[in-house]
Amino acid sequence: MLLTFLGHTDMLSFREMKEREYIPHGTYLKLLIGGSLSLSKVLLSNPGDLKKLRTIQGSEERYVRPKRPYELPLYTEGMRCGATNEKYLRPTLYCNPCTPEVVALAYHLGAFQKTDYEFAKAAFKFVKEKLDLEICQMDSIEETIRRGTGTCFHLISVFIALCRCAGIKARYKTFAMNMIQTWYDAMVGSDPLVKKWYDQMGFFMMEGEGEAFIDGKWIPAHVGPTAERQAAGGIPITHFGEGSLGIWFFALPGTTQTMESIPYGLGIGTKILKKLAPGSMERVNISIQRQNAAGRKIIEDAGGKEAYDKMVRKKHKSKTPTIELSNTKGIVFGE
Repeated sequence: MLLTFLGHTDMLSFREMKEREYIPHGTYLKLLIGGSLSLSKVLLSNPGDLKKLRTIQGSEERYVRPKRPYELPLYTEGMRCGATNEKYLRPTLYCNPCTPEVVALAYHLGAFQKTDYEFAKAAFKFVKEKLDLEICQMDSIEETIRRGTGTCFHLISVFIALCRCAGIKARYKTFAMNMIQTWYDAMVGSDPLVKKWYDQMGFFMMEGEGEAFIDGKWIPAHVGPTAERQAAGGIPITHFGEGSLGIWFFALPGTTQTMESIPYGLGIGTKILKKLAPGSMERVNISIQRQNAAGRKIIEDAGGKEAYDKMVRKKHKSKTPTIELSNTKGIVFGE
């Protein structure tokens, strides 16, 4: 049975793992090691802050995961998975397109009924509008769909799995990034330890978006931010076919790459943070929900998503920061 056969991604040989890009590339490996060492240094060199901030205190607000805004479609016998063993169509790490949850959702969104473009657009819309950002440890695609939240890579994986399930090639595009100030304030500035980690590096070690191969070209799909979070940042609501770079993220030169799979080690930073300072993760997640609430009000005041997007696009001009190398702090992003 295809559903069962393609689920055994943990039985691969070393050669197969390398072919599917589970083994980190040189650039990615450098960022992974650098980011992990930087986080460890920040945590271990600030024992006072770590002790005070590692958990949420009694008087502090607690993070409450938002209710999943959709019902799980029912999987039934006869629903087929269009994934194959071809590159960009096969299951990869954390991204099995043939699990019942993915197959049922793909059928619900019109798999094998819509054109490739229309289906990929529907998958993009679902992930962007129905799933929400939550800083948490990497886990399976099924858990993400059941939970309704995840990091940007959880959400990208859902988009990619849906495309592969429908027989559409899909891949990851990753880069080390610097973010716009409003998102820095909300995500980084919400917790002192996270802020020290980011400020020491000058960037977050990895960000990404999905790409679907349709009509002979790769079409970008950055599903991570909800429309509400984009409105809170004062930026356009991006659509299927629009990438994130130059709008709210700026890639560190030489770090952009495409991959078939999430490599081993991607979630090491959140794993360290969860182990040593779970309170920091919780504060960032609380801040993300505050962003969503602020964005909902902005969209409502503007007269809806379309009205807000039309208004902000008229005045929005992307300004790329100047990037300089420094001997003291690694990477410095200046205006």
